[in-house]
Amino acid sequence: MPWTKDYYPASMKNLPEEIRNKAIEIANALLEEKNMEEGIAIATAISRAKIWAKKRDWLGGRMILSEN
Repeated sequence: MPWTKDYYPASMKNLPEEIRNKAIEIANALLEEKNMEEGIAIATAISRAKIWAKKRDWLGGRMILSEN
């Protein structure tokens, strides 16, 4: 069963909402497209979502706009 913004793994509960939603999206794709084991998909998705957020200057629940 795919995860949703209301139904997701417990390990994602403390992520900021936007990062959690991205992790859910990634985890669902890994399960469907790569036929990955659930536990590995969850860990991979959380890691990739954090990288995704960092690349967008995400910090503490707020987007930080670059001055450049």
